[in-house]
Amino acid sequence: MNGAESLVRTLLGCGVDTCFANPGTSEMHFVAALDRIPGMHCVLALFEGVATGAADGYARMAGRPAATLMHCGPGLANGLANLHNARRSASPVVNCVGDQATYHRPLDSPLTADTEGFARGVSHWVRTAGQASEVGRLAALAVQAARTAPGQIATLVLPSDTCWDEGGAVAAPLPAPAAAPVAPLALETALRVLRSGEPAVLLLGGAALRAGPLADAHRIAAATGARLLAPLSNARVERGRGRYPIERVPYPVDAALAQFADARHLILVNARAPVAFFAYPNKPGRLHGGAQVHELARAEQDGAAALAALAEALGAPRVAAPEAPRPEPARGAINPDAFAQSLAALLPEQAVVVDESITFGRSLFPGTHGAAPHDWLQLTGGAIGEGLPLATGAAVASPGRRVVTLQADGSALYTVQALWTQARERLDVTTVLLSNRAYRILQGELRAVGANPGPTALGLMDLGNPDLDWVRIAEGFGVPAARAETMEAFNDLFAQSCAQRGPFLIELATG
Repeated sequence: MNGAESLVRTLLGCGVDTCFANPGTSEMHFVAALDRIPGMHCVLALFEGVATGAADGYARMAGRPAATLMHCGPGLANGLANLHNARRSASPVVNCVGDQATYHRPLDSPLTADTEGFARGVSHWVRTAGQASEVGRLAALAVQAARTAPGQIATLVLPSDTCWDEGGAVAAPLPAPAAAPVAPLALETALRVLRSGEPAVLLLGGAALRAGPLADAHRIAAATGARLLAPLSNARVERGRGRYPIERVPYPVDAALAQFADARHLILVNARAPVAFFAYPNKPGRLHGGAQVHELARAEQDGAAALAALAEALGAPRVAAPEAPRPEPARGAINPDAFAQSLAALLPEQAVVVDESITFGRSLFPGTHGAAPHDWLQLTGGAIGEGLPLATGAAVASPGRRVVTLQADGSALYTVQALWTQARERLDVTTVLLSNRAYRILQGELRAVGANPGPTALGLMDLGNPDLDWVRIAEGFGVPAARAETMEAFNDLFAQSCAQRGPFLIELATG
């Protein structure tokens, strides 16, 4: 058995049966091993940023890691932005990165790079195999590291001779450390704060945004008057009719500060104290004002259990989820509120919404509480260009569920190759391409920092001249597409796309 065969067998034995790949010469023995060892679902990506973003989306929905397969240091570098996002979403991912043979690396051939150095900035665990006999053991350790709560990035660098040499050995799965319980003192502090009657905010993140913990959080809020918020960007929120709503901390600094203006206490549950995305002149970076911060559950702790224990200790009775009637689809001109109304009206049951809508979409989250039950996935790390790959991985992990991507046009261009993978895999993804032909968020940032732009600056934010034709772009990648210039046209196209199998793109004229 060679090292590559031990890698594949160990990954499968550890429950990793999906690999998003963009391989090269150093990975050919891994690729060849896939023909001899059945069980690995390999999904080809045309760009490494698609592979890493898809692994993030897969992990968020499957609750377990996928593998990525990338070529040497530059290939890994192409995937770093979406590994940054995956790290921020606490997604478990196992990266397998081929590299120069151990004896060839000193020759400094063109693809030789500091592969381990590239990996460290986005990984919790990095190892390099030195010989074939180590590959299986390191693969099992990588999966264990990835599955460590709340979810981690593990990168295994594999020089090509460690894959083709004989002497590989399959390693047994290793136990994944479970989420740690919260400290009794943290629970006592939260109880004291909530019983004091002083204004408090519970900021929920991570696994605390699933349906069960949200129900417990609403019990606590009803019993104590505390307000509930989620961070601006979240890996996964379970929401929709019959579930318990939660609002997010707004992006604009002034709006965020207003959310905490009256708060005396901020209780964190699997979340960090909120900060502004960037520094702005004469504005604070911390957004919680003068509220005293109390950490009930850190990211690696069991926030769901903490909320349940808090609700029981308070004697908080169960409360019914607020009624949210399903609206009728909107008609007439396209605007954010009308789009949110139609999305709430037409979203299928158990859909997965991937939100990289940027500026146009800031009203979509609050405007869709009345939609059918669904999961809402967001861009967690701020590195744009993950929406299309994230939807690709989520669809691979969620067969039978319609994935709806709310995708800004500027960021879509970073990883547009994901459309080809969706067509190749016949994934049930509806992409709503929000086409305003501008980097609209940067226009807002110019105002926020107090800059005085002229024609040169404004030209750097213009995606026209020539205009992008998203229908032809999508069709060129094998995805059927159409353009909607009214809400009526969107309603018809969206309903049609959700009723059929495979991917579809709707270019929504938003500006």
